[in-house]
Amino acid sequence: GQYRIRLNERKMPIPKRVGIVGYGHLGQFLEAAISKREDLEVAFIWNRSPGALSHLDQRLVCHDLTDFASFSPDLVVEVAHPDVSKQYGALFLKEADYLVGSPTALADAELEASLRTVAQSGTRGLYLPAGALWGSMDLRKMADLGTLQGLKITMKKHPSSFKLKSPLKELNDGVSGSAVTLYDGPVRGLCPLAPNNVNTMAAAAVAAHNLGFDGVNGCLISDPALTDRHIVLVEAEGKGGFRVCTERVNPAAVGAVTGNATYNSFLSSVVAAGAMGPGVHLC
Repeated sequence: GQYRIRLNERKMPIPKRVGIVGYGHLGQFLEAAISKREDLEVAFIWNRSPGALSHLDQRLVCHDLTDFASFSPDLVVEVAHPDVSKQYGALFLKEADYLVGSPTALADAELEASLRTVAQSGTRGLYLPAGALWGSMDLRKMADLGTLQGLKITMKKHPSSFKLKSPLKELNDGVSGSAVTLYDGPVRGLCPLAPNNVNTMAAAAVAAHNLGFDGVNGCLISDPALTDRHIVLVEAEGKGGFRVCTERVNPAAVGAVTGNATYNSFLSSVVAAGAMGPGVHLC
């Protein structure tokens, strides 16, 4: 008799098409990392300064973000500036999942409410990277149950690693010998003053949604001794005297806004984003 042999062919997954908005250090890292993966591909790249994209395949360059949908992205990733979410966030969510790399934008209560509405009523999801926030899922679970009663995020960095607005800029410029506390108070008030540095705190405010941007406390410390690392302390309090404190030490060069470990953490968020459906999600 004749025997028919069926060979099992490996079916390759259809890669997720990722639009990258911003081509600074993190945007460049993502473009290089995505090009090495089979489950992701670059749909487009946009940058505020188009000249930085001159070396790329020009078919991937998006010159006008209002035209982003023509590149058919499955996911749009913002790694540029909080203002991008204000201007284009709702537009992105109508066509693709949206990963907000600058969640400090959501300290604007009106913007947070509008993006939540679009994400919850449409077919696409709004995603926020956990970044340097250790224990984000645990905080989210406690918030869901209403057992999270207090949360404080303390970030310590070298003075040169901060990009601040007045009056924190002037205070940080005067730091020389010992560490100085630049801010200690509600995260909502800090985000507009340090939009590039406190995305971890903004992510915490979203995770701890029963406390929010007004109930989560942020402390920013400028320390000249931290020449090779950033430090993030997370202090959570719950019912019945429950308390947990974690310290995350992230290697970072002097002047680096983003620590080394955060790059791979962000890539993991890009891989995970899009799998949870409509709504607001941490990943």
